Amino acid sequence: MMNLKIDKLQNKSINIICMGAHSDDIEIGCGGTILKLLESTNVNLTWVVFCAHGEREVEAQISAKIIAKNAESLALHFKKFRDGYLPYSGHELKDFFEELKTNISTPDIIFTHYRKDLHQDHRLISDLTWNTFRNHFILEYEIAKYDADLGSPNLFTHLPEIIYEKKVQIIYDNFTSQRKKEWFTKDTFLSLMRIRGIESNSPSKYAEAFYSRKIVLN
Repeated sequence: MMNLKIDKLQNKSINIICMGAHSDDIEIGCGGTILKLLESTNVNLTWVVFCAHGEREVEAQISAKIIAKNAESLALHFKKFRDGYLPYSGHELKDFFEELKTNISTPDIIFTHYRKDLHQDHRLISDLTWNTFRNHFILEYEIAKYDADLGSPNLFTHLPEIIYEKKVQIIYDNFTSQRKKEWFTKDTFLSLMRIRGIESNSPSKYAEAFYSRKIVLN
C-alpha cells in the first residue's frame, strides 16, 4: 500500500472545496478527513451545501463552523434547491458551478459525492463537479444508505480515535432534525469507518474512504 502525505507548506495554505447535496453529507462523507487536515495543514475552506432550508441550514452552518474552527478562512455557500429534485434544476446548478469556478482560488482538493451513488442529488453534484473542475484533485466520498450502492474505494484516510469520535459527535449533536430517521445512529457512522479501517489496515482500526479517479504521478 502506498502512502500519500499532504505536508504543511511554510507560508502557504491549501484550498479545499467541500460539496454536499444535503446539510449533513459533507460531515458524514469526509468530516474526519477535513478535521485531520485542519490539524496538520493550513487550509482555506469553501463549504457548499445545495439543499439547505430552515432548520437544516442552521444545523449545517453550526456544524461547518465547528469543523472549520482551525481553518485559515471559511467561505459558506448554502443554496435552497429542493431536496430530491436537483436533476430538475440543472440549469441553475450549472450556472452556480460556473460562478464558483470563476470566483474561487484554484482548489488543491475537492471533495464531492461518489459518481455511482444511486441518490439522484448526490450523483448530479458529482457529475457537475467533474464537469466544472476538469484538471483538479477530486476525491469522491461515500454515504451508506438504503440503496446499498457502496463500492470499492481506492484511497483511505486513517483516523485516530480523537478524530473519528469527534466526527461522529459533531454529526449526532448538530443534526438533531435527523435523529428520527432509523439510519441516523452513531453506530451507522462508526461501522462504515470500521470496515474501511480493516480494508486499509488502519492503526486505529477506523478510516474514511474515497474514490479517486485521476491522480498524476510526478
